[in-house]
Amino acid sequence: MPRLDFTPYRRTTVGFDHLFDLLESQVRNNGGDNYPPFNIERRGDDNYRITLAVAGFRPADIDITAQQNLLVVQGRKRDEVQDGEMLHVGIANRGFERRFELADYVRVEGADLADGLLVIDLVREVPEAMKPKKIAVNGQSTLKAVPAGDDADEADAA
Repeated sequence: MPRLDFTPYRRTTVGFDHLFDLLESQVRNNGGDNYPPFNIERRGDDNYRITLAVAGFRPADIDITAQQNLLVVQGRKRDEVQDGEMLHVGIANRGFERRFELADYVRVEGADLADGLLVIDLVREVPEAMKPKKIAVNGQSTLKAVPAGDDADEADAA
């Protein structure tokens, strides 16, 4: 099992302990169970999509739980009564649990199951209090939120 050594980074950074612990635990807990397969897609600056291949599962079989910085997707297969004798069973009939660590201010916007693919849309919403604000010089007391990538106002403030 590979071991990551973040000691040099831990010596020169402050406040990133949670990030290093998270990376180390992912290496330790990722024991090779890749079921069900999934994709993570960035769809914009603040939009993400997780797609899981869950063929054979119905919406009632899937439980999605989002709490603080953790998204848990669980699938429980029910016992189905077969009319005939099974000669070969090649379709997986097992439950699963997938966990995804979410960054701060990321919330689940919605989930959809179609054609054997579970699609979970995520959006990052940074609160107004956390967004950068312009501070006026020489006693002007107006503060306004800085739009992302707006360099024209910076030239006006100087």
